[in-house]
Amino acid sequence: MKCAVLFLALALAVSVPAHARESLGVYERWGAFHDAEIPRCYAISQPVNGNRKGRWHPFAAIGFWPEKGVRGQVHFRISREKAPDSQITLSIGVRRFTLIAGGADAWAPDKRTDAAIIAAIRSGNSMSVQTVSKSGAPFADVYALRGAASAIDAAALGCAKLGGIYDR
Repeated sequence: MKCAVLFLALALAVSVPAHARESLGVYERWGAFHDAEIPRCYAISQPVNGNRKGRWHPFAAIGFWPEKGVRGQVHFRISREKAPDSQITLSIGVRRFTLIAGGADAWAPDKRTDAAIIAAIRSGNSMSVQTVSKSGAPFADVYALRGAASAIDAAALGCAKLGGIYDR
């Protein structure tokens, strides 16, 4: 478990300058970070079945951007390139959400769906993002949700301290 978090921290260190990111805590397979340069805060995890051989590192993240008034925006980077016309579905327990996609990334279609996904994450044990790869093979990235609620809360609180995205 700690190896997964260490790998996640290393992946973030490669993609974001070290001085720009501050850890807000590690909660099981989820971490919470504050990025002062943007400024933003986010909770992030990698799939339990992570594909480390691909061109990019898959992740699930929930972001907060206080200057833009954005809170709780769900974002996924999938582990493989998806087929151009394939649908991406997020499953959490019995709940299913259709995501919108651009290349290797997927998001909720609107703020209401972001909120519904976060509510499902808070009460779920695992989630999976399913689609069809460019080669035509179906695949899923699976995430453990233990610790997710704490990481989301830490990210939200980290950005609330920046100037009150909740004061509006």
